[in-house]
Parts: sequence; structure tokens; C-alpha cells
Amino acid sequence: MNYSFTNLIWQYHGKGDWVFVSLPKAMAAEIRSANQAFEEGWGRLKVTAKIGELKWKTAIWYDTKLDTYLLPLKTEIRKKGKLAVEDRVTVHLSL
Repeated sequence: MNYSFTNLIWQYHGKGDWVFVSLPKAMAAEIRSANQAFEEGWGRLKVTAKIGELKWKTAIWYDTKLDTYLLPLKTEIRKKGKLAVEDRVTVHLSL
């Protein structure tokens, strides 16, 4: 299953100051409906993500408070892709 979307990179200001891109809620609902049985702990689904020419294996996590999946962007990925908080990025996901 392949999905693409465009959204802003944002930072959670709490323990760890994680950086994410949120999936659109309708897309997240579709993914969860078809794949919830495959989620691992804490709503984790393995994916391959691609932003620009940067491609990596990771996971999306379901956030019940935001009612969507979150794609975490580790420091290494942000540095390689020259990505910053509040950048608008197009993300391609393969489940």
C-alpha cells in the first residue's frame, strides 16, 4: 500500500522534543481501518518513508489524542534532508 501527502514538520515540546509530520486524518483512518491488526505496541506500523530523494525504513505511530498517525523525523534524517520544523514536505509512505 502506498500513500502520499504534504504537511508541515512540527515539534512536540515535551520530553525528548520529538519532531514529526502528521498524516492527514482521513488517510490515517483508512490506513488504520485496513492495518490495525498489524500494529505493534503503541499503534506502531512499519513503513518505508521518502521525502525528496531521502528514503528510509521507519514506523508511523498512532496518536489517539491527535487521532492520526505520526511520522517521526530523527535528527539524522532531518540533517541529511536539510529539513526543519515548519517546513512543508511531501511524504511518500509504503506499508
